[in-house]
Amino acid sequence: MKYFIRLIIAAFIISDIIIVGWIGLHNYNFAVLNPQGIIASQEKQLMEIALIMMSIVIVPVFIFAIFVAITYRASNTKANYMPDWDHNHVIQIFWWTFTIFMVSTMGFINWNFTHHLDPSQAIASTTPQLTVQVIALRWKWLFIYPQQGVASVNLLEIPEQTPIHFELTADQSPMTSFWIPQLGGQIYAMSGMSTQTHLLANSLGQYYGTNTEINGQGFAEMKFIAKSVSHSDFENWVSNIKRDSKPLNQTLYNQLTQPTEDVPVVTYASPVNNLFTSVIMRYMAPSSTPQMKSDNSQSNMQM
Repeated sequence: MKYFIRLIIAAFIISDIIIVGWIGLHNYNFAVLNPQGIIASQEKQLMEIALIMMSIVIVPVFIFAIFVAITYRASNTKANYMPDWDHNHVIQIFWWTFTIFMVSTMGFINWNFTHHLDPSQAIASTTPQLTVQVIALRWKWLFIYPQQGVASVNLLEIPEQTPIHFELTADQSPMTSFWIPQLGGQIYAMSGMSTQTHLLANSLGQYYGTNTEINGQGFAEMKFIAKSVSHSDFENWVSNIKRDSKPLNQTLYNQLTQPTEDVPVVTYASPVNNLFTSVIMRYMAPSSTPQMKSDNSQSNMQM
């Protein structure tokens, strides 16, 4: 039995070494650890602080556990035998004081970062912010640029060093999570509700965007490309869409709302006026039938 346990422990250690070595040799890129935006950089900083503080607690615990296992093993006859030892007041005062200090410190740090990284808080910049309206569909992303009068499916093109104000909702879709790991944390998009977040790309690049909420058959392919380009390239991209793409009328939008998987990138010119607002109000406004019943019941009560 002891041999079997040792074999399992050795297998875990060897597998961990192989995984870490494979990651190091292949230069694997963890998106959340390679931030390319001001928000993602601060989120990484918070993770590093939390990791360091947890290590201050965990590393000594593991070292002490190994020390106890070696010192008080059954074969060590020189270990002190103390069956009547109850507790040590000095040690208890130390670990309770240390624990309270660590928890209080982490609580203060998290509280500070949480308020500083509030998704609804605009990013301070001398560059005017760009508004992008996001509608989560099954299973695709529709991005509307109301200031530019264009729209795209599964492609988010933004100018670098520009604050982006995202307004998000969903249409005929369950709750969906919008996330660009290298630019910032995720935010939910829900039918009948409007959420928001603010992001900024520090440099030129192409980033991975996805839906992290398991919300149906096609969620695994609900991905999009987030491209940070120069301001001139962004203006050219908008001009090309207006010149070459067909308008996003109500008929085409109704087709987009149908469930489809692995949808290619499509661009549209002149999206329906106030499409984002109309999608939200469709769920917010009461139907006529309940209102008619209510009116009839009131008239009957008056009679």
